[in-house]
Order: sequence, then structure tokens, then C-alpha cells
Amino acid sequence: MNRRHFIALTTTAAASAHAATPSAMHIATNTYPWGTFAKRDGQSFKLHSDEALAAIASSGITGYEPAVGSPDEFNGLGARLKAHGLEMRSLYVGSLLHDEAQVAANLSTILAIVRQAAEIGCKIIVTNPSPIKWGGAENKTDAQLITQAHALDQLGGELRKLGITLAYHNHDIELRHGAREFHHMLTATNPEHVKFCLDAHWVFRGCGDSQVALFDTLEHYGTRIAELHLRQSTGGVWTEVFTGQGDIDYTRLATWLKQHSLKPHLVLEQAVENGTPHTMDAVKAHQQSAEHVREVFASL
Repeated sequence: MNRRHFIALTTTAAASAHAATPSAMHIATNTYPWGTFAKRDGQSFKLHSDEALAAIASSGITGYEPAVGSPDEFNGLGARLKAHGLEMRSLYVGSLLHDEAQVAANLSTILAIVRQAAEIGCKIIVTNPSPIKWGGAENKTDAQLITQAHALDQLGGELRKLGITLAYHNHDIELRHGAREFHHMLTATNPEHVKFCLDAHWVFRGCGDSQVALFDTLEHYGTRIAELHLRQSTGGVWTEVFTGQGDIDYTRLATWLKQHSLKPHLVLEQAVENGTPHTMDAVKAHQQSAEHVREVFASL
């Protein structure tokens, strides 16, 4: 987004956010949804910029989870986060781990990113190993899945030595063909090396809009959850604001977490897509979403 647009967005929201009593609950936002809101409004979203950080802070959110592709992106970021009262407890990095010829170079790049991130307080690295082609129909072979799981476990072990948690993330592609990729990543890796970033909506959507599949996933892998990505939908379409009740029963999910004494890192990823209602700007939507997150997960 450009500077003028962000100033317009943040002025009223900042006043209400600053007037409110600060919440003890730390809630972060992934940067992906901000880009979708900006695109919908015909704007651009500049990652790590003062304008972007100001908008996030004005919504009452205190955490920043960007997608980072290079160590150079951290230049000056720590100071900007501090200036806007934000923490970066987690970040998302891409990884290409199914091609044995590229694994070593990819792990080297990720480790360089992690070392920079750790200097400004990052504790969780979320990664979603790349498919053969984003949006494509091709699936990985069994040999590629074995290579990928081994590399993922190796990465998690290296991060653990640095005091950093690796959290495996998935989209819908990994749930094709009996969810063989998804299951292999969480059964062929050491639970101490590879934790789980549960993106409840991608599990729901990837399994044909199924809450049964989502809550079965909790029973199988829930104790490995280190982070939650939070998104709601109604009738299969992403809503503008996160709420506890919709296609996904997040109240039930929060209850399950409490019963198992789990308190994962909470990260909003309430993006917009075709069919999403258009009634408010990104700041207002995230402000309301954060309020609902506080209500739903208050018991954790």
C-alpha cells in the first residue's frame, strides 16, 4: 500500500487501539492477508515498511509474521519493529526439500535467515515445503517425499540446536491422494525436531470442507502444535473478519487445546478471496478479528 492510503487507514483505528486497555494476550498476524486486502483495494503492500508496520500496530495486534526469502530483508527491521511496538516471534520461510540436488543449498539459505531472525527475537520458523508446482496437478513421488521428510527433520534438528522451533505448515496440495504428503511429514520426522503449525482452514478446505478431518488431525498430531494460523469461512468462502463460529468451530478447537494444556502461538491469517464480503478496510477487519481471537482463546 502507498503511504497516503496507510495513513488514511490507520488514523481512526490507531485512536481506538491506543485508547483500549492493552491485552495480555499476544496475537500476531501473517503478512499474507494484508496483501490480499491491499490488492482488493487496488493498492500495494510493501513488506517490512513503516507504513505496513504502522497499520498492523494500529489494529491492536502486537506480533508480526512475515514471509522472508533472504537475510538481507532484516536490514533495519528490528529497529522498525521496536518503533511500532511489534514483536516478530515467528516468521515464514519457503523451502524446497524434495529435490535432493537442491536440499543442501536450500537449508543453508534458511539457516542464514534464521540466524538473522534470532537476533531480533524470533523463536518459531514456519515452513511449507514447496510443491512440484504451485497450483499444479503434479504430485511428488514416494522417493521425493522420503527425501523431503529427511531434509525437514534435519532442518528441525539444526534449528533446535539454536533454540528455534521448526513448525511444519501445509496448504491443500499436501492433502491429495489420502493426504500422503501431509501424513508422511508428520510421521517420518522426530516430534522433537518438527512441530506443527496447524492452519485449520487449509486442513478443512483440503479435505473437502470437513470439520471431521480437522478434528481427527488434532487427535493424530495435535500435541505437536506450536502455532495456529487462524482463518474463518462461511459456506466455504473466507470471511472478512475472523470469528469463533463459522465453517470451523474454533471454540471447540480452543477447548481441545486447553484440555491438552497447549498454548500455541496465535497468528491471524484472515485473508480475503473472490466472494469475500467487502465492508471494511484491512485495519478495521484485523482489529475486529483480534478481538474475536481474544474472546475465543481467552482460556488458554
